[in-house]
Amino acid sequence: MFITSFGEQNITYSCCSNFLIHLFTLLPFIIHLSCISAMKKFLGKSIFKATGWTYNVNPAILENKQVIIGFEHTSNLDTILSLALFEILELKIHTLIKKELFKGPLKTILEKLGGSPVDRKASKDIVTQMVELFNQNDHFNLVIAPEATRAKDGEERKPIRTGFWHIAKAANIPIILMYANAKTRQGGILGKIYPTDLQQDLEKIKTLYAEYGIDVKIQ
Repeated sequence: MFITSFGEQNITYSCCSNFLIHLFTLLPFIIHLSCISAMKKFLGKSIFKATGWTYNVNPAILENKQVIIGFEHTSNLDTILSLALFEILELKIHTLIKKELFKGPLKTILEKLGGSPVDRKASKDIVTQMVELFNQNDHFNLVIAPEATRAKDGEERKPIRTGFWHIAKAANIPIILMYANAKTRQGGILGKIYPTDLQQDLEKIKTLYAEYGIDVKIQ
């Protein structure tokens, strides 16, 4: 799975997540097209059941375009559960991946997985590049991990990166708040905000996540 932390565009590879992605990718070649959606939903729900997690989400909260963020990122299981939830919701997602990786056979794979190439050497900054993608598509769901690295239990968290807010603000779209609480084994979507003022919005995000037992570190 490619998880990009906006700011340094770090890409983390997870073997378990790769397996799940490949499984989703191969399904269209194994199952009749009319069954794909149902099978993906079934697979997503089965993953939650097999791991002993439950999810809580109101699909009506989603819009045609949004930036999706999530906390806490404590293990590779977070990635798998996120993918499972996206399949349950039939939500096609996009992630930021550096442009240099879009070459040869890998290009096709990354495009199928929703990868959006980011040119760090371009004259346009990343926020501008993402706004253009939002403007070019009627439906676009950009997933960003604000936490630069995965935090282990007991490890002090670093302040989150705020690139997601700048993209949402510039594109005039909402920020969807996903959560995964390893202690309660619950996850889902807890709400959304429309960006207005950076510091006020960060404080609001921190407060909303605190209601679900998750501490979001902000500056």
